Amino acid sequence: MRTATISRKTKETSIDVSLNLDGTGIYSVSTGIGFLDHMLEQLSRHSLIDLDVKIAGDLHIDQHHTTEDSGIAIGEAFSQALGDRRGITRFGAAYSPMDETLTRVAIDISGRPFLVWKAAFSQPRLGEMDTELFEHWFHAFTGSAGITLHVENLYGRNNHHIIESAFKGLARALRQAIEIDPRKADSIPSTKGTLGGAGTDV
Repeated sequence: MRTATISRKTKETSIDVSLNLDGTGIYSVSTGIGFLDHMLEQLSRHSLIDLDVKIAGDLHIDQHHTTEDSGIAIGEAFSQALGDRRGITRFGAAYSPMDETLTRVAIDISGRPFLVWKAAFSQPRLGEMDTELFEHWFHAFTGSAGITLHVENLYGRNNHHIIESAFKGLARALRQAIEIDPRKADSIPSTKGTLGGAGTDV
């Protein structure tokens, strides 16, 4: 089993994350932000990654630190659980429709963190969560997970649908990318022989 546990404690947040890449989508999530809980549950359910997240953050200030640090910790656990990336499919992509909304997500578990984010919102908050923080979560996750991630909302009007389709698309793309390729289960999917560092020819 590809599993990891991360504990991350600062003056702003206290976080415990456990995940299992070879799970069935079982989750237990408590961040103190209801909408973020809902999105992380979607991420777990549709990626089939078992996810346990417990966060106590400085929500009396705002939601920024809790959102950012949750992305960092989950990304760190994801990267740790992948190990040397041996045998993974590496690439994944998904079109994620939700009623009037369609979002496209593409991922490369490359070792080179990079986020392309093309989504806009017409309201400042969803539930109690600031909509500007969604991009921030994806950026934090991308950086600590060591992945290249493109998220494009192609069209849509409902803000809830736009962000939920982005998380579901990420989940489905991750599910593809972390699958073990039975034809190359013993090798790292890179001509360089590693997916752990910077570079262009990987």
